[in-house]
Amino acid sequence: MKFYWIKTHFLIKKIFSGFVWDLPNKEKKVYLTFDDGPTPEITEWTLSQLKQYDAKATFFCIGENIQKHPEIFNKVMNEGHSIGNHTFNHLKGWETKTEDYIQNFKQCEIEILKQSKISNPSKLFRPPYGKIKFAQSKILKKMGYKIIMWDVLSADFDNNISPEKCLENVITNVTSGSVIIFHDSVKASKNLEYALPKTLAFLKEKGYKCEAI
Repeated sequence: MKFYWIKTHFLIKKIFSGFVWDLPNKEKKVYLTFDDGPTPEITEWTLSQLKQYDAKATFFCIGENIQKHPEIFNKVMNEGHSIGNHTFNHLKGWETKTEDYIQNFKQCEIEILKQSKISNPSKLFRPPYGKIKFAQSKILKKMGYKIIMWDVLSADFDNNISPEKCLENVITNVTSGSVIIFHDSVKASKNLEYALPKTLAFLKEKGYKCEAI
C-alpha cells in the first residue's frame, strides 16, 4: 500500500524549505494546481468548471502533451491560467541522471516557449511524483525557476480511493494559502470529475478565492 501525505507535514516543509509548499496569506486565497495535461476532453472540462466559479489555477504541463495538443494548451493560457513545467516525459527525478533530467526539463521549456509565444513566461516547475534530487533542484533554481510542491494532495490519481474520499482529502485540509494538487489526466478523471466541482463550490461557500501562482 502506498503512503503519501494528504496534508504536507510541517517538518517536510521545514526540511525542504527551498521548495514552495504553500503561499500563506490573510486574504483566504488558495491555489488550485493541475498536473499532467493537457489532455483532450479532461483539460477542457476542467477549464469549464473553473470558469463557472471565476477561479484561476496553475497547470503543470507535460511537454509531450503540449506538443500533441497545442490547441488545448493555448486555451489554458487564453483563459488566464498560469503554466508550469512538468518535464517533457513525466520523469521521476530520483531514478534519472541529473544531466538527462535537466535536458528533459529543457525540452518541455522549449515547447512551452514555442506554443505560448511569450518571451518571458512564469518560471514554475513541479517535479513529477514530487521526486527530485538536490542536484537537479539546485540547477533549476539557478535558472530562476521556483519549485512548486503542494500543501494539500487530493490523491485523485489513486484508483484505490473513492471520489468521496478524494473530495474529503481537500475540503478537510484546505487553509488560506494552500496549494492544492489535482490531475487533469485520464487516470485521475473519475475522482476529478466528482471532487473538483464540489471543491469549487465548497471554496466559494467558505469565502476562498482561487488564484493562479
